[in-house]
Amino acid sequence: MTQFSFFDHPHRRYNPLINEWVLNSPHRNKRPWLGKQENVPLQHLPAYDSDCYLCPGNQRANGDFNPKYEHTFVFNNDFSALLDLEYDFIGESHSLLRFDAPRGLCKVVCFSPRHDLTLPELEEKEIRLVIDVWSDQVTELGKRYQWVQVFENKGELMGCSNPHPHCQIWAMDSIPNEPSKENDSLMNYQQKNGSNLLLDYQQLETEKRERVILENDHWLAVVPFWAIWPFESMILPKRHVLHLPDLNSQEKNSLASLLKKLLTRYDNLFNVSFPYSMGWHGAPSGDADYDHWQLHAHIYPPLLRSATVRKFMVGFETMAEPQRDLTSEQAAEKLRSLSEFHFKGNRNE
Repeated sequence: MTQFSFFDHPHRRYNPLINEWVLNSPHRNKRPWLGKQENVPLQHLPAYDSDCYLCPGNQRANGDFNPKYEHTFVFNNDFSALLDLEYDFIGESHSLLRFDAPRGLCKVVCFSPRHDLTLPELEEKEIRLVIDVWSDQVTELGKRYQWVQVFENKGELMGCSNPHPHCQIWAMDSIPNEPSKENDSLMNYQQKNGSNLLLDYQQLETEKRERVILENDHWLAVVPFWAIWPFESMILPKRHVLHLPDLNSQEKNSLASLLKKLLTRYDNLFNVSFPYSMGWHGAPSGDADYDHWQLHAHIYPPLLRSATVRKFMVGFETMAEPQRDLTSEQAAEKLRSLSEFHFKGNRNE
């Protein structure tokens, strides 16, 4: 009988956060970062672009003019995916043709007036300003909506339509699919075990060290045991925190430091402005008891072998379940080994 090995044999890993499985096939790609690595030419963006809809003082697509902002800038999305409208309608009566008319709004957050600086290229104090905006918006929008989703799509590969570094915040009056699955799992785990799923997981990863990328006094960044994307990561606070606004000043400073170092490692992996989708999951708003929740962030980057070779979710992944060749432990080791100093050097002032 063959002695099983995580690094040589196919196996499935369970994600307790959403009650789903992912197939690992490490034997297909034992040395995923060797071989030809094609670097894409670096983009040399200007600090200010007169044609950019998001730069300070410029006119946006809807005709409004941006203020000449000096730090972060928040505005309602000119092409919002959600609308804060009350509808007079009768829902479809058949159980197989159900629909709803959600209420909500969408906002855009420009990280800084600089057209050419992504999050890891900003100073920690500038990233802290972004974190403050995230927290303030969750507080403000959480008074009106049950779910507030902070997320960033970075890079053309992730569908980003404007190169000016920014993120979005969507708020809606119901809990979307992914956080709804997390809510069920977190609640069931606490009822069964009398403890918090993600706090227990954070402690387990801290002890094992196999998938830890980096940490500081208040935060842990890991490649989850159940990761789907090649260099996926999760950011976890070390104490019980429900929402971004619950973070104290020291924790926000520590988060700014960790984000800069983690996202710099991503850029240094293939010497490219690394594309990803990053989003924060905190407890829903409202009067219900959400003590089973724990604040966390997901980062889903698509790149696999080089700056031009990406992972596609097709075939078996779309028809059956997600599959990966690079193990979480290998990905964490690679990211952990990278420099925390950006490959571009000092930012261009």
